[in-house]
Amino acid sequence: MFQRLILHDSAALYTIAAFAVAASIFVAVAWRALLMRQSETDRLGRLPFETPTPASQHEPDSKSATH
Repeated sequence: MFQRLILHDSAALYTIAAFAVAASIFVAVAWRALLMRQSETDRLGRLPFETPTPASQHEPDSKSATH
């Protein structure tokens, strides 16, 4: 089965390029986070991530229960 698989020399180049792109994005995000000012970290720390969400349409409520 693997004898029919054709590996080109460019396959290694694509792999290295993809790794370089992913690593550069990671380094850029880490660099920005490390150089962030204290006032900005405090502002981001106060963001309300845990806000109440409306109930799902699929969740039964006490009014529509048919038991």
